[in-house]
Amino acid sequence: MASRTTQRPRPHEPTLPPLEPGDRLTRDEFERRYNAMPDLKKAELIEGEVHMSSAVRWNQHAGPHADLIGWLVGYRAYTPGVQVGDNGSLRLDLENMPQPDASLILEPACGGQVKLSPDDYIVGAPEWVGEVSASTLSLDLNKKLRVYRRNNVLEYLVWRVMDREVDWFVLCGSDYERLPLTSTGLYQSKIFPGLWLDPAALARRDMAAVLRVVQQGTQSAEHAEFVARLQQKSS
Repeated sequence: MASRTTQRPRPHEPTLPPLEPGDRLTRDEFERRYNAMPDLKKAELIEGEVHMSSAVRWNQHAGPHADLIGWLVGYRAYTPGVQVGDNGSLRLDLENMPQPDASLILEPACGGQVKLSPDDYIVGAPEWVGEVSASTLSLDLNKKLRVYRRNNVLEYLVWRVMDREVDWFVLCGSDYERLPLTSTGLYQSKIFPGLWLDPAALARRDMAAVLRVVQQGTQSAEHAEFVARLQQKSS
């Protein structure tokens, strides 16, 4: 008679609670719960509190978001040593893991201030961060601004879509100051030479004008010098 094999019951594996807006969590716990929800598209930990976006509207966010990324990609195409990220989570500190709409970094090999973790997250603050802001305006210009400033994000752009305005902040010492417009109404980055923006054209979604201006920036003498410095560092 064949012996019967007794199967031991499997140990109970506790189910992680889902992320909910307003949860107060450490960054490690936030990551564990976020990773357990693969269908969740966007959640952020800001000052220890979970923030989750609502359904994304086309003209208030999806379209402007694509335009912002397109502008940055137009710069990256002519600037080796620079990378653009779309909606990448950032490990800033123990209570903050934002997921900005756009990030621009110097590669670590070129002297950038971020690192890439073994599990493929950005650790530290990108040199440049951008947010497309409609329903999240209060968060982007208050809590997030303070978090980015404290963690040494060198430049921070907020596109206030409903107001048709673009704010560009640059870190000066321990505080953000507004980047001044040139006499021709352009923003010109101090951290990324050649990253030029016509904010009025971006606000009205005139991408032909936006791309013409960034192309002019990448053809400037200061951009050529910047690229040469990056190439020297990487070699």
